Amino acid sequence: MRPIIGQPAPLFQKMDSDGQLIDLKALQGKKVILYFYPKDDTPGCTAQACNLNENLNKLIADGFVVIGVSIDSDAAHTKFKKKYNLQFSLLADTDHALVEAYGVWIEKSMYGKTYMGTARTTFIINEEGIISDVIEKVDTKNHTSQIH
Repeated sequence: MRPIIGQPAPLFQKMDSDGQLIDLKALQGKKVILYFYPKDDTPGCTAQACNLNENLNKLIADGFVVIGVSIDSDAAHTKFKKKYNLQFSLLADTDHALVEAYGVWIEKSMYGKTYMGTARTTFIINEEGIISDVIEKVDTKNHTSQIH
């Protein structure tokens, strides 16, 4: 079940693709943009990551930490980060623990076939660790403008 606005964000500790431990509980006191995306280096995911990266200084100035999550491997994340000079953490959720905890591992369909995949969703987590916004209709090219 997907967490909703007003609920505590599911806690996690996970190494990012740079070998840094990301501990959501330790980030309390900061606002967190936790965004889930389907796949590294695809058009929509690249547009979204680049939009956040281009606006990263403003987001940091506004007290945000940006964390991207997909089920891709650390190697895929490292390549993606290097190719686009992404300056925020990417988490490899290869065991699906986070996509399950945040309720974004869903059944999708394309060309009449159904499959499981990640719903592009952004959770804004306030300084107390409470979800303050959930963005489900992500504008990949202008995502930063959707974040308050």
